[in-house]
Amino acid sequence: MVACCAPSCASTAPPGLGAHKLDALEPEHLESFYERMQRNGSAAGTAHHVHRTVRVALAEAVRRGHITKNVAEIARAPRIEEEDIEPYTIEEVQSLLVEAAKLRNSARWVIALALGLRQGEVLGLKWEDVYLDAGYIRTRKNRLRPRYEHGCADPCGRKPGYCPDRRQVRREYKNTKSRAGRRTIGLPDPLIKLLRKHREQQADERREAGELWEDKGYVFAQPTGGPLNPNTDYHRWKKLLEDAGVRDGRLHDARHTAGTVLLLLGVPDVAVDAIMGWEPGGSARMRARYMHVTGPMLRKIAQQVGDALWGAAGGTAGERPQGPTETETETEDHPAGAGRAV
Repeated sequence: MVACCAPSCASTAPPGLGAHKLDALEPEHLESFYERMQRNGSAAGTAHHVHRTVRVALAEAVRRGHITKNVAEIARAPRIEEEDIEPYTIEEVQSLLVEAAKLRNSARWVIALALGLRQGEVLGLKWEDVYLDAGYIRTRKNRLRPRYEHGCADPCGRKPGYCPDRRQVRREYKNTKSRAGRRTIGLPDPLIKLLRKHREQQADERREAGELWEDKGYVFAQPTGGPLNPNTDYHRWKKLLEDAGVRDGRLHDARHTAGTVLLLLGVPDVAVDAIMGWEPGGSARMRARYMHVTGPMLRKIAQQVGDALWGAAGGTAGERPQGPTETETETEDHPAGAGRAV
């Protein structure tokens, strides 16, 4: 029998896939399963994630000789509409940084906007992967969303995450598996200074916490050293946007902003891929998604340069600016037309 091992299947996917024997599974069974998921309210992205999980599981079954073909490679994956990339402007980023400076763990938001790290990468970052003297960090861990189960003897009537005696059943982080995800990123000098200050502030919190301190090595931690909750982190981002007077946006838009800036600066493609952690197979597609944003920006910059060089009236490149030239301008010592070589 087929068992879906995706975490989301148990709570969001309709039953049906597990009714088929592994060697009798057909691509149409998977396609029908994905369609039912979406009809029952699952997002296309969720169905696509299940498809990837099934594909990997069946590939392992093929490798072990349990089946002869991977039908998930034949089945049509759920279509995902590409989300629009709406990076923040320089003015918006500056407003966010000013407001973030008032917060605890302020460097967390600077890293998101300047380096484009994913949420899990930032929250999973440990001091052992930060090299301030050398000026770089390494991303090797991803913070996982907590998962709980009830710990109460009698049902409390609440969701597991709100149970007074809840138990954590998922590990805090996982090691980054992909080669693109495990990367080294250089730190700008202002960010190095900010991280040094942040480390000093964390040392003060450690002294104040005393025996309550959890020595887990997280760069961005709770006042007692434990890892930050991704859900709480998300709501703090929303509050930061509101306090800064910046338009609402996803936390991932901070990553889009960093990627757009790299492309605008003309950073070579291979370097952009390495900084952003894009997989080699999909990096070209990711850059193509950004170009519809950077194209208009580049034209705007070109127009600004043109206005500065040839005037807002719009002269043509190669034309000389109107007005007196250096040889036609009168000076106190040499009136126009006087003393010229012939």
